Amino acid sequence: MRATANNGGYRDRRSMKHVLDNVHGYIYLDPLFLQFIDTEQFQRLRDLKQLGLTHMVYPGAAHSRFEHSLGVYWLAGEAVNKVNFYQGQELGIEEFDRNTVKLAGLLHDIGHGPFSHMFEREFLPRVLDGYEWSHEDMSLKMIDYIVDKHCIDIDSAILKTAKEMILASSEHGPQKSMTEKHFLYDIVANGRTEIDVDKFDYIVRDSRACGIGSGFQFERLMETMRVMDDEICYRANEYLTLHKLFATRADLHRTVYTHPKVKAIELMVVDALCYANADLGIAASIQKPSEFWKLDDSILKWIETSDSDSPSLKEAKNLIQRIRKRDLYQYCNQFSVPKDKLENFKDITPQDIICSQVQNKSGGVTLKEEDVAVSTVKIDLTHGRMNPLERYLKPNLIMIIIKPLFVFL
Repeated sequence: MRATANNGGYRDRRSMKHVLDNVHGYIYLDPLFLQFIDTEQFQRLRDLKQLGLTHMVYPGAAHSRFEHSLGVYWLAGEAVNKVNFYQGQELGIEEFDRNTVKLAGLLHDIGHGPFSHMFEREFLPRVLDGYEWSHEDMSLKMIDYIVDKHCIDIDSAILKTAKEMILASSEHGPQKSMTEKHFLYDIVANGRTEIDVDKFDYIVRDSRACGIGSGFQFERLMETMRVMDDEICYRANEYLTLHKLFATRADLHRTVYTHPKVKAIELMVVDALCYANADLGIAASIQKPSEFWKLDDSILKWIETSDSDSPSLKEAKNLIQRIRKRDLYQYCNQFSVPKDKLENFKDITPQDIICSQVQNKSGGVTLKEEDVAVSTVKIDLTHGRMNPLERYLKPNLIMIIIKPLFVFL
């Protein structure tokens, strides 16, 4: 097939490349976007696993950010085409709009560090004393770096608006430069309802990779999306499909993303990276896109095979070897906080656990604060207490406690 429907017409595909994706079938890549894809910075996404260290518990979860980025690029373009097909005349969608949304979909994850969200949520706050950093902000820096380094010829307005779309769901997102067509900002990273093609792709892709059954069908939503009052909307009879989107996402968090052994391995890797940080300057690389793009998941192998005599690197190597031998930090307990108690709930710390242990008069092991790690995980459908469907949703909070060196008997 050499053409695709476009507002009643057809687009020639002879100048495009195509790849076969295991979720979406054939994905066609326009020459404009190949300028970004065929760079070492974008190809780096092949070496970043979409689910970080989850593959060490779910072996099939070895898919990469590269696959996901192509998938979001494709769905972003299909979403614009679908809206254009039904409402093209009234909305005035142009090639500029289509290219902007597709570019945002393609590059929305270009700023991710190693091991997915663990890098920004666990590692960096520890070594940089709570310093706030987000992969979305880094994506913007990486985009500018790629354009400058590879002299990519692209409309500056497309670039500016695509970067705004990447930050659209961020709390500190920039003011939208487009005075109309704000619905375009809802497609890749929807800051209004959290219903976007990013979730459409990763929920289906992650579920398949992990062997988790999912009845969520994004195709139904893609077919029925319409623009009302400058916002992407869905038909009322798709309520259950939308609910299944967020319910599946919550289930993935409970059973996959926050699996106790996944969390244990993440904590060990964070400890290893903290040991290695001084020697390798891992955290320092976030200041320079020219250095940051060299970071990927292979950093563990580099540490593991290093011949350095550094005591810190040796500690890091020992932890990685423990992971290889499945000598993991031990999972101890978890506690689910009732919904009606969240307001008064105090976060539990390792110190709380140590203070609560019963004194062992028989000379047994007494835990120290450094022997305990507490992971607090908040799981809700989205928007905290605000249901995107009803605007009223109470979240659930689960405590997962991992104790590195000892096992409670």
